[in-house]
Amino acid sequence: MRSLLLQGLFRRPLTEAPPVPDAADLAALADHLDIAARRRLGRSLSIRHVDAGSCNGCELEVHALNNAFYDLERYGLRFVASPRHADVLFVTGPVTRNMREALERTYNATPSPKWVVAVGDCAADGGLFGGSYAVEGGVSRVIPVDLHITGCPPNPTALLKGLLSLMER
Repeated sequence: MRSLLLQGLFRRPLTEAPPVPDAADLAALADHLDIAARRRLGRSLSIRHVDAGSCNGCELEVHALNNAFYDLERYGLRFVASPRHADVLFVTGPVTRNMREALERTYNATPSPKWVVAVGDCAADGGLFGGSYAVEGGVSRVIPVDLHITGCPPNPTALLKGLLSLMER
């Protein structure tokens, strides 16, 4: 036990180095998105995240948008706790039967104009969980979807590019 403890103290952690995105490209992308949001909405962009039954892979990437590296609030993008304050609904995961009503209520509570973004492959068509008895299918089977961001899970840069393409329509 003692040797195991000593090995644990002196061994390097078993983690990977984080990916190194280009900070200048990321800043330019976020600035461009902020300008597009202000031109389209007259204010910054507010996002409400809804987990409709995912495996949490997409949530990790969505939450990474708020970490110290991406820090999207400095560019006028922010996540809000209420759909009544949101411009965009970020829906992750396939829609489970238990979450269908909650997703519909959230959609109805969001003021217009609003956009719905289905994040990840599961949100597009149910993905790996599509054939399950507990899954309704992709987000578009429950509420209208304006944009699908593919990937399993899509990285934060892909999420930003998706938002930018949504704002520039």
